[in-house]
Amino acid sequence: MTLPDLVGPGLDVLFCGINPGLLSAATGHHFARPGNRFWPALHLSGFTPRRLAPEEQEELLEHGLGITNLSDRPTAKADELSAEELRAGGERLTALAAAYAPKVVAVVGITAYRTAFGRPRAVVGPQPESIASSRLWVVPNPSGLNAHYRLDDFVEVFRRLRSEVAQAL
Repeated sequence: MTLPDLVGPGLDVLFCGINPGLLSAATGHHFARPGNRFWPALHLSGFTPRRLAPEEQEELLEHGLGITNLSDRPTAKADELSAEELRAGGERLTALAAAYAPKVVAVVGITAYRTAFGRPRAVVGPQPESIASSRLWVVPNPSGLNAHYRLDDFVEVFRRLRSEVAQAL
């Protein structure tokens, strides 16, 4: 199953995951695996007034948030995607950003971002370039497989992103 983009006009942030995991593909919900820290980080950083469950993803639009993916091909692990798939996803994301003009596009996963956009030295946080007319950010991959980051680390990065979005309003 392909996960549909959760997008609309007037978004503050369009989060762009790498690709659907197998559970996300099976359920039709972004970031569906129970150990994924995306939903708790969104809430604890103040993007949402409560912790949403993956099946409540449509409510994100009410908070000015959307979700897409670089690739729509489900895999058990993101490293199963080829560099060509990621680069094609970067082109698709650029077109999506041009069509919807969110204030910020936040790519979720530094390694995928580096490959998709040819930026091998990029670091987590705001990027010097934009994507279409949108500010560009990279946030860490909240998958439970990313052991380098704890929930508090995700919350801190998401708070920085939220602060920048608030300043732009």
